[in-house]
Amino acid sequence: MMASLIFAVSVVTLLMFFVSYCRSLTAASSRHQLSWEVRDVTGISALPTGKDFVRVSQLLQLCPERPDDKTGLQAVGLYYSILNFVQRTLGRLIPALQPWTEQELAGCANFAVVILDRRIAFSREVLAQQGEL
Repeated sequence: MMASLIFAVSVVTLLMFFVSYCRSLTAASSRHQLSWEVRDVTGISALPTGKDFVRVSQLLQLCPERPDDKTGLQAVGLYYSILNFVQRTLGRLIPALQPWTEQELAGCANFAVVILDRRIAFSREVLAQQGEL
């Protein structure tokens, strides 16, 4: 019984830490000004919505990875999946969760768009360096 309680508390604590980490990543990305290239590529003229995450993730797979993007992107992708699950299950039972999950999903999409913007800039830099050789 005690082992089960310790395990449950550990899982809840880990989940709380994970959510805080992902929210800090998405909050930091909200201050990033998007370039016209990423707006043109994604077709997003204003702020992204939660529905844009999947499309932007597919575009991210077409760009060369930056070494420091992978961990954050994987974490936010998992957070997006958890939020989708919460929205589809608990969101129907508790309608007050809908606006919060939509806002968090939009934050995940914005994070992905910012990563795409950084990868486009990184690709441009790599091409410029190769042109100098």
